[in-house]
Amino acid sequence: MSIAKKGDWVRVYNIVLESEERAPQVPNDTKKVPLEMWDKGFLLNEEAKIGDEVEVETYIGRRIKGKLIEVNPFYDHDYGKCVPELLFIGKQLRSILEGGESDE
Repeated sequence: MSIAKKGDWVRVYNIVLESEERAPQVPNDTKKVPLEMWDKGFLLNEEAKIGDEVEVETYIGRRIKGKLIEVNPFYDHDYGKCVPELLFIGKQLRSILEGGESDE
């Protein structure tokens, strides 16, 4: 289990509004679930482990509280697998555009 120390970059989770606290104009399927928040910041507690309630200071200086869910978070998404057909679109477009008025 990861232990975070004061000043570590961490991700926290918090429920902002329970489902019954949601605004009446919110769509019904949205009202069924709580409004959740994930945010990152520098840990202000001396030490914490995953699952602890902590306070952090965000990069822009806000102080928020939440459940510690990750230490040193990083982006792990991508744009999917290579699509070979897309590799040549730029070259084809340049070729068409360079022809200019002769293609009109």
